[in-house]
Amino acid sequence: MKSICVYCGASPGGDPAYAAMARAVGFHLASEGYRLVYGGGQVGLMGVLADAAVDAGGAVTGVIPDFLHHREIAHPRVSDMRVVTSMHERKHVMAEESDAFIALPGGIGTMEELFEIWTWSALGRHTKPVGLINVNGYYDGLLAFLDRMQGDGFVQARHRDMLFSGGDIADLLARMGDYDHPGMIPSLERARM
Repeated sequence: MKSICVYCGASPGGDPAYAAMARAVGFHLASEGYRLVYGGGQVGLMGVLADAAVDAGGAVTGVIPDFLHHREIAHPRVSDMRVVTSMHERKHVMAEESDAFIALPGGIGTMEELFEIWTWSALGRHTKPVGLINVNGYYDGLLAFLDRMQGDGFVQARHRDMLFSGGDIADLLARMGDYDHPGMIPSLERARM
């Protein structure tokens, strides 16, 4: 893994621990030689994350739709800023540029990005690891709901296990580095034959 995509909020959230974790993730990625790929913003956790990576001398690629770029939300310190035409293109470019995906706390945009990239993995569109950092229990409710989905037969255990979770960036990256993709949903494998 060389490039890590991080999804996170355009808001700082209500707990200072969220910004502290974004700062720690940006610093860690830069200091360990990973390139950060993120949504290109200078606001909220996105800005904190990018600032930390840039300040630590790391490589950062921002991907931002033109309608947000023109509102001057694009981070001015990120030299590799890709301006795209839509949110769909943004997610595609971020996926193509990244070797792994991590979600920090965020809102509906972060959830949409996380679930889409996880779904693409379950469908065999990529074999890259996907995870989240559960800061101060932010994702506890979501993780419990995903376990319910598995228990009720809507998510297979092997696909539930594809979503890594943890509270520490170094541990999460180490586990993701050993990732072995379990393959497609069996019904889809049969359909391709």
